Amino acid sequence: MIKNFEIKFATVEDTPLILSFIKELADYEKLLSQVVATSELLEKTLFGPKANAEVIIGYLHQKPVSFALFFHNFSTFLGRPGLYLEDLYVRPEARSQGIGYKMLSFLAKLAKQRDCGRFEWWVLDWNEPAIKFYKKMGAQAMDEWTVFRLTGQSLDELALAFEAGY
Repeated sequence: MIKNFEIKFATVEDTPLILSFIKELADYEKLLSQVVATSELLEKTLFGPKANAEVIIGYLHQKPVSFALFFHNFSTFLGRPGLYLEDLYVRPEARSQGIGYKMLSFLAKLAKQRDCGRFEWWVLDWNEPAIKFYKKMGAQAMDEWTVFRLTGQSLDELALAFEAGY
């Protein structure tokens, strides 16, 4: 049991904190140069009229030390929603205290409360500590699946192809 640790749902006032967590995570993943999110964009997409995701923040001794950003997806095979974890980050000074496990167990409970059939996330293949941690929890790697992504010009071109009548 972690003493003096609590999890709260983020509010719009937490937007600058969320952005700082995103940047810290991106730096850890050696992807900081790819962060283009701003406080204004996060405020609109997380707390605007059509919220696209939710965020929880973990506080140790009332100090923010972790965050998780997640949203719902859907499994056609199960016929039920799922919970997809986009990002989970624990600041270095708070690691190895069970905080990551506590954040994940909170989200697992939330998934069950929301009648989700799955709780999923990705992990970078070089992040051995995370992979080991997830496997110890009972999570299974989906090695038979390959992730595809369209961004930037490729996304624009495919969207324009529809308009052109393809």
